[in-house]
Amino acid sequence: MNNLWGDSLSGFWSAWIIVITLGTISFCWWLLFANRKTDKVPDAEGNVDTTGHAADEIEEYDNPLPRWWFMLYVGTCVFAVAYLLLYPGLGNYLGVLGWTQESQWEDEVQVAQERYAPIFDKYNAVPIPELAQDTEAMQVAERIYLNNCALCHGSNAQGGYGFPNLTDDSWLYGGSPEDIVATLNNGRNGLMPSWQQLGDANIQNVTQYVLSLSGLDHDEQAAGQGESIFQASCVACHGPEGKGNQAIGAPNLTDDYWLYRQPGQSVEDSILHTLRNGRNGHMPAQAAYIGDNKVHLVAAYVYSLSQ
Repeated sequence: MNNLWGDSLSGFWSAWIIVITLGTISFCWWLLFANRKTDKVPDAEGNVDTTGHAADEIEEYDNPLPRWWFMLYVGTCVFAVAYLLLYPGLGNYLGVLGWTQESQWEDEVQVAQERYAPIFDKYNAVPIPELAQDTEAMQVAERIYLNNCALCHGSNAQGGYGFPNLTDDSWLYGGSPEDIVATLNNGRNGLMPSWQQLGDANIQNVTQYVLSLSGLDHDEQAAGQGESIFQASCVACHGPEGKGNQAIGAPNLTDDYWLYRQPGQSVEDSILHTLRNGRNGHMPAQAAYIGDNKVHLVAAYVYSLSQ
C-alpha cells in the first residue's frame, strides 16, 4: 500500500505517466486560452457573429464562454497542478506532503483504537456465557462477525458447502467458550486423505456402512462388508462407533450433519466423493487480524447462536 506506484513502476513508466499527465494539463491550458474570446457586441445593424451552424432556422452564436465558466476551468487546471505537487500522482513522485495510503490508514486505526478500546476492554472482562446475554454487546459483535466471518459462514451464520453451520449444535472442534476462542485464535486445519487405495468396491461398502451409522437407507450386506474396512481404516479419526473426535476435528458420522454435501446432492454421493478424493479444510487464525478483545466478543456471539 505504501508508495504503491513507486514500488511497481519502472523509471520509463514513471516518466511516461508524468509526461502524459502534465502534457494533458498543458494542452487543456493552451486550448482554454487559445480559444478565449472577448465579449462581443452587435454591430450597428444589430448583427452578431455566428459559428455558421444552424438547425431548424436556429443559428448558433459565436459567443465566448461565460466568465464564471472560464474561471472555473482555470481553477480546475490550477487545482490539478497544486494537487500533483502535494500528493502522489506523477509516477514515482511522492508529493511534498509525503502522504501515503498506509500512513492515513494507520492514523485512522489509531484514532479508532483510542476511541473504542475502552469499550472492548469492558466486554473482555465479562465471561463469554454472560456476555452472550448482553444485547448491546451482541450487536457490536455481529458487526465484527459480518465484516470478518460472513464471507465463509454466511451473514446468517448457517455456513455452506465446506463451511460449518454455526447455529446448530454440531461442532467439529467443540462448542464450549474455550473451544470457540481457541478456534478463533489459532485457526483450524482439517484434512482427510483420499482412500482410493481401497478400491471402488470397498469404498462403496464403507459408504453403505457410514450411511447405516446415521440411520439412513443403506444396503445391509454391503454395510456389513464395509464395517470391517471402517474398523481397520477409519477408527483412528472417527472412533470405533463413528462418533468423531473433536480434538482433531473428525466429524461425527452418527448424526445427520454433512459438511460437504452440495445442494441437491445425495448423502451417499457426498460420502463417495469424500472417500475417493479426501477433504482439506482451513480456517485462518483471526486473532492477528482483529485482536484478542474482538475475538472474545465474536466468540460470545458465535456461542450465542447455538444456545
